[in-house]
Amino acid sequence: MSSVSKEFVDQVVRHALAQCFPDHHPVGHPSSTARVVFDSTEAIAIKQEIIDVGRKLWLREYVDGNGGNISYRLTEDLVLCTPTMLSKADLTLDDICLVNLENEMIIGKRSHTSEMLLHLEIYKAVPKAMAVIHCHPPHATAYAITGSVPPAGIIPEQEVFVGLVATTPYETPGTKTFAETVLPYIKKHNTILLENHGVVCWADTVTHAEWCVEVLETYCRTLILASQLGKPIRHIPAEKIAGLLEIKRRLGLPDARLNEPEDTKIPNPLVQNSCNSSKIGKNKGFDDPFELLVMRIIEEVFRFASSTNE
Repeated sequence: MSSVSKEFVDQVVRHALAQCFPDHHPVGHPSSTARVVFDSTEAIAIKQEIIDVGRKLWLREYVDGNGGNISYRLTEDLVLCTPTMLSKADLTLDDICLVNLENEMIIGKRSHTSEMLLHLEIYKAVPKAMAVIHCHPPHATAYAITGSVPPAGIIPEQEVFVGLVATTPYETPGTKTFAETVLPYIKKHNTILLENHGVVCWADTVTHAEWCVEVLETYCRTLILASQLGKPIRHIPAEKIAGLLEIKRRLGLPDARLNEPEDTKIPNPLVQNSCNSSKIGKNKGFDDPFELLVMRIIEEVFRFASSTNE
């Protein structure tokens, strides 16, 4: 292993203390803890997931040019997101940004997406929302530009994973007014049509948010194709919808037809397992906060040593 300087070890200890005991061991530089979280193994995996999903959105033609944006709630007040003015087909790890809930850039080599306010309003309003995707799938957007919503009760997958779809009134993208248009709907709907604009979806993971986009877009495309056959569309019998809603309830997915509490939070492994948790004694795998501290120091020292050996 490469030699490690005392200064580096001191810095690692300060970072670890700030994470494990934020109230008693503040770090001098305000972004120190954010940097450790941003560079963590868990965060890197999520950044890669954002890159993979961005590529998938582009390949399926749900985004064009530099359109669309993706984010993930990394901790209670820090969010990973895609940058502005970059195709979702071309994302790399270095392109992912870190912002806080006030839309302030914390870490990033590029400016973060101009539509981050939309994502932040969703995170603030829906505690269990961990990932948000905004994009422009053509068939779903066709409904959005007509100010209409696809009819419900036709295809089971749509009923379970998306359900009823809401439509927001048009506002200029990137503005706070635009971001706030989702607030009347976002707690009961995980997928919303943005009038004259596109779609926004939230879920517990980036991949699952992308699934919502796929399900809605396929549903809208199928309805448009069926309307060209000149025959009436058959609906799922009303008594069968209850069975689909029960599946949805078990999956913990939101639906305006379900009377479920709105503030139940989906567990976030990164938040739960980080020693920055307020419930440190309940961290998975470790009961002793000092053991957590030692593990964090060891991880950082080995990460440094490995990087210098490359």
